[in-house]
Amino acid sequence: MASLNEKPLILALSNPTSQSECTAEEAYAWTKGRAIFASGSPFDPVEYEKKLLVPGQANNAYIFPGFGLGLIMAGAIRVHDDMLLAASEALAAQVTQENYDKGLIYPPFTNIRKISANIAAKVAAKVYELGLASNLPRPKIWLSTQRAACTAHSTEATVEFPSCICIPVYRSYRSISSVSVVAISLIKIIDFIALYYFFFHFLPV
Repeated sequence: MASLNEKPLILALSNPTSQSECTAEEAYAWTKGRAIFASGSPFDPVEYEKKLLVPGQANNAYIFPGFGLGLIMAGAIRVHDDMLLAASEALAAQVTQENYDKGLIYPPFTNIRKISANIAAKVAAKVYELGLASNLPRPKIWLSTQRAACTAHSTEATVEFPSCICIPVYRSYRSISSVSVVAISLIKIIDFIALYYFFFHFLPV
């Protein structure tokens, strides 16, 4: 790749990183720091000849959350290839010159909620454009402000796309001490012994 291209594009997409076709460090070393690298699972930045190189992440998590949200918002009755194209174009449009200068071909994954919201807006607009939307009429406030009705068949209630994205709330659980783990293990052993004794002493052979 490096012998044929000034800026070889290396996509090591197998997950997890232990199964990746090559590491980011290997890609940069083999191409003398010229590679544009992206992987399915994230790699840490690599310092090569006193220059910090940032590996990209090529993961379908960039597309599918926003893609699915756009379909739901518009009530798509069918999925068309043009909707996937709209999602891809929306993702590509969010890569900045600063990202390119760092050797990235995807926007930073830390902005995934904003990225997904923009993709959802583009996909929903494409659904209406193709006449495949069931949430009618089309909301009045839509792509220009990247808003859409969260409630089906509503043209009044409008919210920004990011607020339509689920925000998971995780419960806090007490950590189990090593003593508790040992106690639970002993209880399981006692249960096993009791069952063994029951089967071999009380049940007919």
